[in-house]
Amino acid sequence: MDDILIRKMNPEDSSEVVLIYTAITGIAALESSFRRILEEQSLKDDSASLVAEIRGKVVGYMVSYILPGGFGLEKSAWIAMLGVNPKFMGQGIGDGMAREIFRFYREAGIKDIYTSVRWDSTDLLSFFKTLGFDRSNFINLHKELG
Repeated sequence: MDDILIRKMNPEDSSEVVLIYTAITGIAALESSFRRILEEQSLKDDSASLVAEIRGKVVGYMVSYILPGGFGLEKSAWIAMLGVNPKFMGQGIGDGMAREIFRFYREAGIKDIYTSVRWDSTDLLSFFKTLGFDRSNFINLHKELG
């Protein structure tokens, strides 16, 4: 689509991002904490947190950040959140945001970008595979605090 604008996320976008998140998951985000995270990320100049807009309406978002190092890694970037309004899926919006994030981090000298996907999220796994992602040397660990 020619009328997709991909731009840096700003704090005012958080309300529309919350709506997209809810439309995708069917779960109402804890709006105040989720919005605060989005707003904080949008204000960072060294991270690429983006929205996709069609005719002035936010239809997708991708939140990423730089991790300075740790666990044997050099400085890397992580894609933490991604969502496209279900009405606009399959139109290249996620791909466009990812390509812009790749450009941003390449220019910043970042060589490695990571993300984490649920093993049973086949659509999301397939999406990241088409972007060139593959398994990493990490295993996700989880501990539930009771």
